[in-house]
Amino acid sequence: MEETPVAKPEAPWQQYAVLIVDDEPGMQSFLQRALSSRCGIVDCADSVESARPLLQRQRYDLIVLDIALPGVSGIDWLHELRQDGYAGDVVLMTAYADLDTAIDALRAGAADFLLKPFSLALALNAIQRCFERSRLARENFVLRREVSTHSADVEGVVGQSDMMLKVCDRLKRIAPSPATVLLTGESGTGKEVAARAVHRMSGRTGPFVPVNCAAIAAELIESELFGHVKGAYTGAQQSREGLFYYARGGTLFLDEISEMPAPAQAKLLRALEERRIRPVGSEQEIPVDVRVIAASNRDLKAEVAAQRFRQDLYYRLQVLEVTLPPLRERPEDIPLLVEHFMAQLTPNLGVPPLALDPRTLARMSDYDWPGNVRELRNLVERSLILGWFDIGPEPEVGSLPAAPGRLDETLEAVEKRHILAVLAASDGNKSEASRRLGISRKTMDRKCQAWGM
Repeated sequence: MEETPVAKPEAPWQQYAVLIVDDEPGMQSFLQRALSSRCGIVDCADSVESARPLLQRQRYDLIVLDIALPGVSGIDWLHELRQDGYAGDVVLMTAYADLDTAIDALRAGAADFLLKPFSLALALNAIQRCFERSRLARENFVLRREVSTHSADVEGVVGQSDMMLKVCDRLKRIAPSPATVLLTGESGTGKEVAARAVHRMSGRTGPFVPVNCAAIAAELIESELFGHVKGAYTGAQQSREGLFYYARGGTLFLDEISEMPAPAQAKLLRALEERRIRPVGSEQEIPVDVRVIAASNRDLKAEVAAQRFRQDLYYRLQVLEVTLPPLRERPEDIPLLVEHFMAQLTPNLGVPPLALDPRTLARMSDYDWPGNVRELRNLVERSLILGWFDIGPEPEVGSLPAAPGRLDETLEAVEKRHILAVLAASDGNKSEASRRLGISRKTMDRKCQAWGM
């Protein structure tokens, strides 16, 4: 057991818990000294019988297990662990290895195999491979859940209005803090975009895990968030990690938090206060390093007054609160948002961007946008597909005042501006616009093609 100098891994292991099971005190001491400075929790046991109670009290990411143990052997316990739904990695150790033993170890579900005596470097490399697989599994799980397509900038929020500049400044200030954040505002104001911006600027190395509390059945939300053990309820045929576990080292975004049922609210409050979670049906608590960002389009104070939301949870979430303003209160941001969404959407749609003329912009600014930024994004996407800004009917051309002209404007520019205005008033119907203008449809098509429409 040569203690060869080994560089510490690039990624810290403080979030991981390890259980060492070996009946040799020297091996226990060797591994415990090596891992205690690297991992968050390192426990030791000299037999399966003494390891079982530890596993009931603590969730271990990795078990380093000797095969030749008094009583129950390491391979027999590994079979038992897998049958009971233990999902962590197990590295087996033995001083008497042969091909049959290695095959039995792999069949039982061992992640790696160490032949005694081994160097510290060899052991750490095996352990690092296990932790790397665990990290990739978490990231893949999160990616499979992703439904959002936002690809925001560093701050993640688009806008130059005074309101949005204040919001951006507040998001930058709160990002480095580990404190809980509550994002409020009407539906579609960009609360998830703001949450992603806080995560990006926080420096946290774990993933961003979004959860829509309203989209999960009330009877399943606790299992979804905190995980469950095998047999915890009807249909729980295997143990499963929760989203708190997968968000370790990162950010858990709880959207529509007001829709969370009361039992889950109580459990969430305890998780936030103690930084530990308990899977459904389990007696063991798992320490988690997760920053929680919650969002609601409802008035949580009113929900508390109506006794639909826990007051203590509300105050726990409201450590740092940011309100996203509705789009109707910041119309000066509409041109920037339209350009931003066109830059996002045109590559995927395979269409050119549209020109935002003053008449269209004025109509956008006068609209109330009940769906806020989300509604504007949907309009931009629909308009790019149609080839014109589809913002609803406009008064007949005859009732519209003439568009102001410029003395230095060419006749061709005046013609283009007038044709486009009539086309917009016709809801993009080229045949109707041609009729109103007194030109042929063929002429209309030719001019639109020349203008790249």
